[in-house]
Amino acid sequence: MPGEALRADLAGLEAESRTVDVGGLALHVLDYPGEGRGVVVLPGITSPAITWDFVVRAIRGGRRFVVPDLRGRGLSEAPDEGGYALGDYADDVAGLIRGLGLERPTLLGHSMGARIATTFAVRHPELRGPVIAVDPPLSGPGRAPYPITRESFLGQLEQAHAGTTVEELRSHYPRWPDRELDLRTRWLVTCSEEAVAESHRGFHEEDFFDDWPQVAAPVAFVYGGDSPMVTAEGAAEAAERNPAAQLVCVPAAGHMIPWDNFDGFRDAVTTLLAGEFDSE
Repeated sequence: MPGEALRADLAGLEAESRTVDVGGLALHVLDYPGEGRGVVVLPGITSPAITWDFVVRAIRGGRRFVVPDLRGRGLSEAPDEGGYALGDYADDVAGLIRGLGLERPTLLGHSMGARIATTFAVRHPELRGPVIAVDPPLSGPGRAPYPITRESFLGQLEQAHAGTTVEELRSHYPRWPDRELDLRTRWLVTCSEEAVAESHRGFHEEDFFDDWPQVAAPVAFVYGGDSPMVTAEGAAEAAERNPAAQLVCVPAAGHMIPWDNFDGFRDAVTTLLAGEFDSE
């Protein structure tokens, strides 16, 4: 879809659309004005920043929120070759925090973004604030595979390039509101095939639990009660491997928690932000 049409979607937002140079890569962010330490939201594998607008509007509470288009997605540039390991994404987050002048912001990462947030916290402890990891894929070497196949993701991208519809997307995301499905019909096409394929490969080659035990408090682990990514056994392992973490289960939600059970996610996250996760 033409860039002008995508920017038209951005025009009505309460956020400033900005571009930050991070190591020679132009990364696009939505910067919502506000007070305090700020919150950086890290989306998942095929979720450009704008897809989180409906969530941010509900949980801002006067805080500054920053939501980036991860490299190779949305209006952010893709690297010339490779560069989709967790460490690459985590270093992007560090560059954005420095470039935007944020002071130890809270990291709120969903899915792949949760994996990025935990790796960032370990690689850049001097820049981190509280960490909220939302339903991270627990796949990795020697573990059960990521439940959604590479072919499924690439098939969705192919549909997007062909001009996908709300009804086609509903077959993949039956619980989503029409507005969010409509937005995805326009923005999914901005996700680079290489970015998606390489990130999906990382779900099997990089282990969330390599970094998770080292993430010091304040840290929370939020998961969907019906999530195929975080089973009851997975949640128990997350609690055991990092006793400092506060575990929060959002009922009646699968992996895409804010889309599946918006009220439950909003209540869980606003409670966290209002408590120890929003304190120095």
